[in-house]
Amino acid sequence: MMTLNKGTWNTKTMAKISVLGVISFILMYFKFPLVWLAPPFLKMDISDLPSLLGAFALGPVAGVLIQLLKNILNLVFEGTTTAGVGEFVNFFSGSVLAFIAGAIYYRDKNFKNAIIGMFVGILAMTAIMGLANYYFIFPLYAKVFGLPIEKLVAMGTAVTDKVVDLKTMIVYTVIPFNLLKGFLTALVTIIIYKKLSPILHK
Repeated sequence: MMTLNKGTWNTKTMAKISVLGVISFILMYFKFPLVWLAPPFLKMDISDLPSLLGAFALGPVAGVLIQLLKNILNLVFEGTTTAGVGEFVNFFSGSVLAFIAGAIYYRDKNFKNAIIGMFVGILAMTAIMGLANYYFIFPLYAKVFGLPIEKLVAMGTAVTDKVVDLKTMIVYTVIPFNLLKGFLTALVTIIIYKKLSPILHK
């Protein structure tokens, strides 16, 4: 029997990961743009919540598996409008947050480490995604859709006139968006984790 993250992985554990993955997938449907903060293709949701819960209850690898299952289900049932780029970005960003938060929490399971884990995870996710968007994701979006980078930047300029190029697009829209999304997910996790913890550990 395989042991990971100080916990035994058995049928019950995999069932919990599956349920959390499905819930995460369902939460993806409840997304909305923040037109005052970011371009419309960046949509807010709390679908990272189940992976954070799973990372705390079952270990950081579980958080990543929940993210993977969520995005596979999304591809199967909803399809993709981004040639898979959006789903990869969603998986990668959510996995960074869940894995780092879960790994720090698992060192010593207490409220302080949970807060530290989520805070570090949010900052790491925001920084990594900022760099990834600048060097990889936005150029890939532009190539997939046959759009010049300038058109994507123009969507950011419509939000704030501080956006004049790709770098300022990242600084003034992508980074604030990821910070807000991360902290919102962390806040909900703090509120409900203690109540759900007995079920997740049962």
